[in-house]
Amino acid sequence: MDKIAVYLMPGLAASSAIFERIEFPVATFEIVLLEWEIPLYNETLPDYAKRISAKITHPNPVLIGVSFGGILVQEMAAFVQARKVIIISSVKSNLEFPRRMKIAKTTKAYKLIPMSLILNLENLAKFSFGGKINQRIKLYEKYLSVRDIKYLEWAVEKVILWDRTVIDERVIHLHGDNDDVFPIKYIQKCIVVKGGTHIMILSKYKWLNANLPNIILGTNTNIEY
Repeated sequence: MDKIAVYLMPGLAASSAIFERIEFPVATFEIVLLEWEIPLYNETLPDYAKRISAKITHPNPVLIGVSFGGILVQEMAAFVQARKVIIISSVKSNLEFPRRMKIAKTTKAYKLIPMSLILNLENLAKFSFGGKINQRIKLYEKYLSVRDIKYLEWAVEKVILWDRTVIDERVIHLHGDNDDVFPIKYIQKCIVVKGGTHIMILSKYKWLNANLPNIILGTNTNIEY
């Protein structure tokens, strides 16, 4: 039997190192790590998604994305015949954005964020991982490797201006009940991971390793949606 290819897309400004604790049974699955690339001039999110999709070489892959990576894999699904699309610590439409992000879109306040300040590791960590990780800033330095201003300006704008309003019911959504970037109260149908924060790809890896294979195979009988 051919192995099931699982492509993993990290969150905003993060490298694939955030998946270092994620393990799948090697007899059944093949993991492929994706990385962020610097966007082209005026590149739209769908065009970027098409460009990243060109890196997928397996038929019927599983796409898994974290945070902004979750938004991206949903866009990639337009160009890839995916077996499953799974998002972690992310959103399925802009209706699930917290109020502050909706205000940032309306007022265009995101344009006032000086990206040079976000290049500071501590600020970038708060921006990408949430505000509860101050004591572990140095630990997370290796995970936040995409510190190009052009990329950050593009990524922040593409998150805030994401125009999807209709949820794709096929998307499987895993979300922590302590996520402070995308609070659970705004999230619709999802699998709730108790105690999970916005960086549960690191902190809840044991839960993910135990459940992701069954979720992909459709044998997750004990998990409520």
